[in-house]
Amino acid sequence: MKDLENLKDRTKQFALRIIKLYCALPKKTESLIIGKQVLRCGTSVGAQFREGIHAKSKNDLISKLDGSLQELEETQYWLELLIESGIVPQQKLDPLYKEFKELTAIFTTISKNLKNKS
Repeated sequence: MKDLENLKDRTKQFALRIIKLYCALPKKTESLIIGKQVLRCGTSVGAQFREGIHAKSKNDLISKLDGSLQELEETQYWLELLIESGIVPQQKLDPLYKEFKELTAIFTTISKNLKNKS
């Protein structure tokens, strides 16, 4: 139960960091377009996970966890574009990338364990 609460908090903190990133982006068209994409998927990670907590079945839970993984992957794509386009320096996003990798590993492990139990 403590692990569940920890993961709920971590995904919420991840979303809050994404929101802060969006608010700090330059107010240029390209920044805001990419920023809205990263905002959408980065904040969806925790929402998908929380939906999964109340899943109606194991398959539903797996689907929600896989949805969180898809949102994380998309978040990474948009973060890469922010960096490679020169909008945000790599070092500013390093802590966010670290958390992205850790959340990806956690969700992957949980999903694989559930699938192996099927």
